[in-house]
Formats: sequence, structure tokens, C-alpha cells
Amino acid sequence: MKLLIANGHLIDPIGKENTGMNVLIEDGKVSAWLRQDEKAPEDAEVFDASGLLVAPGFIDLHVHLREPGQEHKETIASGAAAAVAGGWTSVCPMPNTNPINDNAAITRYMIEQAEHAGLANVFPIGAITKSSDGKELAEMGEMKAAGAVAVSDDGRPVPNAGMMRRAMEYAKDFDLPVIDHCEDKSLSSGGVMHEGKISLLLGLKGMPALAEEVDAVRDILLAKETGAHIHIAHVSTKGAIEAVRRAKNEGINVTCEVTPHHFTLTDKAVEGYDTNTKMAPPLRSEEHLEAILEGIKDGTIDAIATDHAPHHSDEKALEYDRAPFGITGLETAIGLAFNELVHKGIIDLQKLVQLCSSNPAKIFKLKDRGTLTAGSIADVTIIDPELEWTYRNADSRSKSKNSPFDGWKFTGGVVATIAGGRIVYRR
Repeated sequence: MKLLIANGHLIDPIGKENTGMNVLIEDGKVSAWLRQDEKAPEDAEVFDASGLLVAPGFIDLHVHLREPGQEHKETIASGAAAAVAGGWTSVCPMPNTNPINDNAAITRYMIEQAEHAGLANVFPIGAITKSSDGKELAEMGEMKAAGAVAVSDDGRPVPNAGMMRRAMEYAKDFDLPVIDHCEDKSLSSGGVMHEGKISLLLGLKGMPALAEEVDAVRDILLAKETGAHIHIAHVSTKGAIEAVRRAKNEGINVTCEVTPHHFTLTDKAVEGYDTNTKMAPPLRSEEHLEAILEGIKDGTIDAIATDHAPHHSDEKALEYDRAPFGITGLETAIGLAFNELVHKGIIDLQKLVQLCSSNPAKIFKLKDRGTLTAGSIADVTIIDPELEWTYRNADSRSKSKNSPFDGWKFTGGVVATIAGGRIVYRR
């Protein structure tokens, strides 16, 4: 099967291309780039990408797909459907399933379910410790052999520095990045939003920025000591970003990601007590949002990841104190990136592709992805930078509808997603 993506503007940071170019796909791989005046192969299906951005498939380093064990919130198939509708050709689900993904059997199961769905690629993240309880290291080598691309205990960060050091040493032997949700629970316990003036006014217990920063500094020091790759998940505070910046300047092997909600909203959004503004880390104050934008601009922040966290509407209908943390994000991320970053001149289109595609592929060492050079896997995200559209929770392909962006208008969105040479989503 041949597919020609014709007349589009190709941006490929790895292939160093940012120009009008046709992309020829054969048998699930990119076979060639052709000038737009070259004749198309007669037996190729043609996708006319006139006026559109053609980019290597976007890769989300941080999602929650809930299967196995919490299929009432999301399944791998429904999460993959939301992913491709949002322009993500690959997603990396966290291990906080039930049971926890702390062994090769569950890792394999997740990949098999994704293959059965035939939409987005799924690259599971295994647990650092058995049952993510921080006590005994999980079998990282077996999980890697089964297809895991990194390890993390996700929202239950390893509290013990000695255990985290051993985990980094072990993960380094298997060339696996260690991902940490940086939160010192002794500082944030019981908190439901960012600690500051607004939490005081609303009468809600706060989670201080310090809780994230203390853990981030600890992890960076441990990475320096062990030589392991530490990846800081959903960085949200000025201090954590400054710590990453210093570490990179020292040559420590550290990367980090940011979510669209953290570069879009502040803790002011909590004023209506909408539980769809409750996430961990919480929405921070203006100074932290400004630090995030600066970190994106200067390259301190390596990737945009959604932290897509679906919850059933009954759970989110509880009081703010009792509702679970997390929001969906796969279908709104690119719209928010255009609204808040591209159209405001924080980054250009090339940088957007780096943050969503080539950098994530490099961070998790996903071979032949994050580029559309000849021989690479034909995962492609096709975007209309001028597309005007409105997101509605009711139309979401996710099983859950817990997004604070219901009714938001966007300029810039996905028009098609191609995975392994197949068109798996078309607007």
C-alpha cells in the first residue's frame, strides 16, 4: 500500500526540513521525500495536505489509560481513540492500573490491547517498585523486554532517597529513564490545590510549591551521583524549573515535561470550585506559569505531555476536597499549544514539533519515530494552524469527560492522524 501526502509543509527537526515537500509512504514506512513538482506514483493514494503542516507523529510521554482494572473510566481502546483524535500517534501509559503494571505480563497485555484497537501505538511505563509501594524494586529488565520504555511510581513518588538511588542504579543498567512525579508528601499531605493567597481565600488546604521543588532537587542530585536519566514529570513550579536548568548546565542527565493545563491556567481557575480544575500537581500561581513559559522558550522544558487522567463523572461530582485529582487532555493539548504558545509568539511551529514529537522520541529512545526521514515508521500528525474549532466534552472520544476546557474555542488543530502508514483519524 502506498500513500502520498502531497502539497503540505513538512517540518522534521531531525531531518532538518522545514519546507514544502511531499512524503511517500510504502508498507507502513516512509520511503522518500519528493519535490512537489515531481510526479506521484500512479498506484499511490493521495492525501492533499495543501495549507497544512505535516509533522512526525506526536508522542505523549504521560497518559493514564486505566486498563486493566478501571475500565469504567477508560480503556486502552477508548484512550487510543482520544489520542489519535488529538493528533497523538503514540502514548505512554503510567503504571497506576489495577493491578499495577509492575511485571512483564501486564506490560504485554497493554501492548496487545493497543494492537487489537489498531489506533495509537502504546508504549507502557513500568513501576519502579512492586505495587508502587516504595519498598521493593520491580523487575525492570523483564518489563523492558516486554516493551516498557521507562519506569515510574507515578502519583506515589518513591519517598525514600536510598530506595530511589537503588532504583536509578538498577534502571541505568537497563538503559531505562526513571520518571518521577516530584512531590514530598510530608509537605503536601491533605492539600487539594496550590498553597497561596487563593487557597486561603477559598478555605482549601494548599499544596506548596516547595513539595515539588524539594523532590526535584533530590532526584537531580541522585541522577548526578548515579549517572541515571531522571525525567521530571509535569513540572509546574519556578523552583523545579530552575533546578532542571542548573542541572542541564552542569551536564546532569535530566529531562522534563510540562502539561498544557499548567501553561494555560492558574490557581484562579479554582475559584468556582469546579473539580475539573483539581489536578496534581495543582494549578499554580501566575509567577509559576510565567516561569513555565520561560522554560518552554529557552529549552529547559523538553516536551509537552498531557497527563491525560480520565475519571468517571460521579467521582468528579463530589465536593472539591473529596474529588479525585486529574483531567482529560489528549484532545485539547494541540489546541492549547497553538492558543497559548504558537499564536502568542512563545514558540514557532518547528519548536512545537520538537516538544511533541522529536524530543519525546529521543527521551524514551523510540527507534524510527519522531522523524519522517526515509526508513522511519510512518507515524504522521497533520495540522491546520488556522483551523477554528470548539472543544466539547460531550464529543470526546474518551470514556470520561472531566476537562475544564469544555466550550473553549481554538485556532489550530489536527485534521488527520496516520499511524504505521494507515489513516486512523480524519476530521
